[in-house]
Amino acid sequence: MARPYNRQSPKFMKTLIRQTVLSLAMLLVAQQALSAEVLVNTQKAYRDAVKAAEPGDTIVLANGTWKDFEMVFRGEGEEGRPITLTAEEKGKVFLTGQSNLRLGGNHLVVSGLVFKDGFTPSSSVIEFRRNKQHLANNSRVTEVVIDNYSNPERFESDYWVAMYGRNNRFDHNHLVGKRNKGVTMAVRLDSEASQENHHRIDHNYFGPRPMLGSNGGETLRIGTSHYSLTDSYTLVENNFFDRCDGEVEIISVKSGKNRILNNTFFESRGTLTLRHGNGNLVEGNVFFGNGVDHTGGIRVINRDQVIRNNYLEGLTGFRFGSGFTVMNGVPNSPINRYHRVVNADISHNSFINVDHIHLAAGSDDERSAVPLDSRFAGNLIFQEDKQSPFSVFDDISGIHFAGNVSSPLVGDGLDVNVQKGLDQQSVTLTRAENGLLYPDADAKASVGASRELSPVTRAQVGPAWYPKADPIVPFGSGDTVKVTWAEDALFDAAKAASAGDVLVLDDGIYTVRKTVSLNKTLTIRARNRGKVTLLPERGTLFEIADGGSLELDGLVLSGKQAPDSAGNSLIRTARWGMLENYRFAMRNTRVEHLDVNHSFHFFDSGSRAFATSFTVENSRFENISGDLIRLDKERDDLGIYNAEYVTLKGNEFRGVHGALVNLYRGGTDESTFGPHLEFSDNKVFSSGLGKRNKPAALLKLHGVQLARIENNHFEASQVIKVEHTVGEPKTRISSNQFHKTDLPEVVELRASGPHTAVLADNSVQ
Repeated sequence: MARPYNRQSPKFMKTLIRQTVLSLAMLLVAQQALSAEVLVNTQKAYRDAVKAAEPGDTIVLANGTWKDFEMVFRGEGEEGRPITLTAEEKGKVFLTGQSNLRLGGNHLVVSGLVFKDGFTPSSSVIEFRRNKQHLANNSRVTEVVIDNYSNPERFESDYWVAMYGRNNRFDHNHLVGKRNKGVTMAVRLDSEASQENHHRIDHNYFGPRPMLGSNGGETLRIGTSHYSLTDSYTLVENNFFDRCDGEVEIISVKSGKNRILNNTFFESRGTLTLRHGNGNLVEGNVFFGNGVDHTGGIRVINRDQVIRNNYLEGLTGFRFGSGFTVMNGVPNSPINRYHRVVNADISHNSFINVDHIHLAAGSDDERSAVPLDSRFAGNLIFQEDKQSPFSVFDDISGIHFAGNVSSPLVGDGLDVNVQKGLDQQSVTLTRAENGLLYPDADAKASVGASRELSPVTRAQVGPAWYPKADPIVPFGSGDTVKVTWAEDALFDAAKAASAGDVLVLDDGIYTVRKTVSLNKTLTIRARNRGKVTLLPERGTLFEIADGGSLELDGLVLSGKQAPDSAGNSLIRTARWGMLENYRFAMRNTRVEHLDVNHSFHFFDSGSRAFATSFTVENSRFENISGDLIRLDKERDDLGIYNAEYVTLKGNEFRGVHGALVNLYRGGTDESTFGPHLEFSDNKVFSSGLGKRNKPAALLKLHGVQLARIENNHFEASQVIKVEHTVGEPKTRISSNQFHKTDLPEVVELRASGPHTAVLADNSVQ
């Protein structure tokens, strides 16, 4: 007689476990057998597949171009058995035209798609909701590309990614080249079902975002001011922010209890801003500015913020875009203004060659609530130039300074509160294997960022199969093309050229009977300086269109054969609505006889056109009946402007009837850095005196943020007019000679009291 199993015996338990494992394995095999993978080739087939999808199923988009495809991906997957939408081959499925993607349901996964050559017709390219009632939860978007998928109307706002719902993940994606207004990626908290969401945003490549020249160019925003007292619990980690230059806020945190961990910010103009919301953690992030203009670090506002173990190096930004900023608040602040900084913990961070650390920043009649109950401890400050980075704008006795170490600092003197907790001593740094600088002495090992930091690199983020190409084509980076005189030779050569090419013109007089329109980066250069003359027979010689940038060198530009028509422009942008930023540079060139009729301008910007740089050097202008450079078309006073950096250096101007530069930025927004103007080492004679010079100014600067007018000679010319508006503009007018020319006029249109411009060492005769 067989002995029955003892249910407590080891043999029985082993048998039971073996049978259970076998049953589970068989169940898994059965489930996998039931799962379907469906390859679809048409939009209808896709919709049918979505309707039929069950947990574990995969819908595969066939390789190729899917145009004008508004995808709705909905379904109810299960944990461990999601419904998946993917590409037949990653990177070979292109969503073009007016396409987008909406997810709704649970446990959905999307991967391998590329959005390119178009723009979304709705408010988002990818949206984690089907509509307001049907959100996505427990879902993932991974290895998806959105590349220059921008609305052609520059100030038509949209998101590229809008996260709703809860427990969603956005990882290993590639977002690059957003040019129109609107946050690149937004976490939305505008319903209870999207709050306390615990989203994860990780290992993404946030590629270059060009300067917008307006508010609305953030790369990542978590929440909005309206819901800023709500907690989001969003995790942002191990992402790479590469030259994200849209506006002063790269990341704008507008909610509570978020964690921003171990991200790298590379040469990005702006800051990680804790704009609204309380109790956020910023830890282990690395900022490499490399001395690039306006590169910033972290800006602190609100309560209970923790900023620790971050590494910041080579940052040049100042004011709200400085390397590190602690703001003043507004007493009893409304939800959309500046709440007081209270209980901030700023500890064990490294500030290496960070030009500016601003404390109690923004102090004014409104922002008068100083920081309270906060500490700045265990931080390392190193300045190679020995200049103190600290600027204090109000009472900072509410910040306790302790255990900080710095290299010896000089300057106007440190605030007594800073001095109490700052040990100035000799500091020598060595770059470690992780690429970061650390003090050599063991005694300083307890201050600054940890040696365990491992900065995320560009290669570690985004889909491995999609290249991270540089978006800017440098002048002169292409082929050199010889151009010999013939009818339409310049027009034909420009049309046939590739981006970055250099057209080298043989000596001669080139009559140009058609406007040369440029949608590529192009250099036009004389083989022998001054021996090539261009004579346009149209009112415009060059038009810079979307995608175009122009460099001129060594030419003579004459308007003698232009039509006898008022309002000609030798060079202009498209008259309206350029999406892509352009660059203009001219050197060693003579411009003359723009006087066949009145108001013949040299350069005229259209509305909604934006130059990242506009440079004129070592050139001569003579007999011009209109204005020289017109960058004043954004008159709706929304903080929009036409150029970021305007430089005129080493030039000579004679008989220019209009203004040499008319540069305008209106409105009260403070989210941008420019415009910037440098006007130096120039000679000006009998200019700005024409009766049609509407501003009655030689230089008319309205709302320019940084202006430097130095070492110029002005002879019998119109007055310079500077109008300061918002943003604490900085104007320096120094070492100029004014002969039979009035001293510049500077007025403050917003601030009370005398103007803040510096006029120094100018001579007047």
